[in-house]
Amino acid sequence: MLTMQTLSKQYINGSWRDGGSRNKLVNVDPYSGEELASMKIGTIEDVDQAYNASFHSQKEWAHVNAYKKRTILEKAVAYIEQHEEEITEIIIQELGATRLKAAFEIGLVKNMIKEAATFPLRMEGKILPSTEDHKENRLYRVPVGVVGVISPFNFPFFLSMKSVAPALGAGNGVVLKPHEETPVTGGTLIAKIFEEAGLPSGLLNVVVTDIKEIGDAFIEHPIPRIISFTGSTQIGRHIGQVAMKNFKKPLLELGGNSAFIIMADADINYAVNAATFSRFTHQGQICMSANRIVVHKDVYEEFIKKYKEKVSSLKVGDPKEADTIIGPVVNKRQASTLKSYIDKSIEEGASIILDGSITGNLVAPTIIGDVTPDMTVAQEELFGPVVCVMQFETEQEAVNIANDTRFGLSGAIHTSNLEKGVEMAKKIHTGMIHINDVTINDEPIVAFGGENQSGIGRLNGQWSLDEFTTMKWISLNFGQRTFPY
Repeated sequence: MLTMQTLSKQYINGSWRDGGSRNKLVNVDPYSGEELASMKIGTIEDVDQAYNASFHSQKEWAHVNAYKKRTILEKAVAYIEQHEEEITEIIIQELGATRLKAAFEIGLVKNMIKEAATFPLRMEGKILPSTEDHKENRLYRVPVGVVGVISPFNFPFFLSMKSVAPALGAGNGVVLKPHEETPVTGGTLIAKIFEEAGLPSGLLNVVVTDIKEIGDAFIEHPIPRIISFTGSTQIGRHIGQVAMKNFKKPLLELGGNSAFIIMADADINYAVNAATFSRFTHQGQICMSANRIVVHKDVYEEFIKKYKEKVSSLKVGDPKEADTIIGPVVNKRQASTLKSYIDKSIEEGASIILDGSITGNLVAPTIIGDVTPDMTVAQEELFGPVVCVMQFETEQEAVNIANDTRFGLSGAIHTSNLEKGVEMAKKIHTGMIHINDVTINDEPIVAFGGENQSGIGRLNGQWSLDEFTTMKWISLNFGQRTFPY
């Protein structure tokens, strides 16, 4: 049976054991404050053992029959399906996630593994002509070796698996360091799934630790060739710099400040529902969440009235209850940060359209109006159930507002003129943008990634296969070259 207690161990070289540190990580339910489990955290030596185990196991994994690799990944999906209710309970407990969010995340995970299961059969190369007579050029797609994965707390099961499964499918070893707020959902649960699926011992390792204990050792270790990180832009900047300094490729999925644009010809009722989902799913703790609702002045009053009514109806409370939409944010620090953003917006001249209370980690939805692009709430990623609403008059003004950010992850445009929406979308500097849809979109075969300070690289489908492999050139000379000396 999958429980928080049974999964609260390090998973290194196929063994479930304590970390080498005297320090413990206490896993706490963000809603109740109840201690769920505790574990001794990993040390630099644990990181070294994990990377070495993965390095040696990967050499064998690279030669495992492609169809056998596919079968193991497919078994991982089957294991998730057999234990879906237990996994749901773990996600609710550890993240403070609602049942709706847990089901959404599990669905994303299964689709991602199913796509990764195709990778062993897609390790295709090329034979290319040569400028030299009697010579043939071959390009082989090969694994990079070992991938280091650092995952966040908001969608830890999925955002860990988003790198772990494709990296394994492409023939690599993996060492995963989950966020300290979600060590099970983002780490050891994944180890258990692949262990039960029959993944070779030592190939996937999970080290639960924190920066105070290991510093940059996870990034600087000589074995990993890629460091895949999902999290804040501030930390991502540091990880990218350290990785590049050590000649490792960084894959960075970072913060966002998505604009949700509502044109005058939009279906307002539909836009209200889409904007609500885009902001308040998982308490707004999603990098693609709509931070800024940008509304044409002609429909602003109608939108605000209906939006406030819709958002006010969202149930806030215990995530274990099936009809709860807004559960707790991850910790008191995040709740305090949101309060400071709300207070700052009022100081800067904004108004409160819907004033949500803050009780412990429960932050009720807050809508901030009269926001201008220069205000702090319009420039920062809020990462909680707080949203700002802005007005515009012209299409170009809407585009300018959307682009007035250092981020560039996602966005949405609502209009009855679809092709006009596409032309607008082309002018907005984001990696992804969606017409008449929500800002929160992630599909297993579509390129996912950001521009500007929202990240580097693309994941999903062929793009993940490209990121987690390299092309090796082997040439064959069937004759003899003529040399000039």
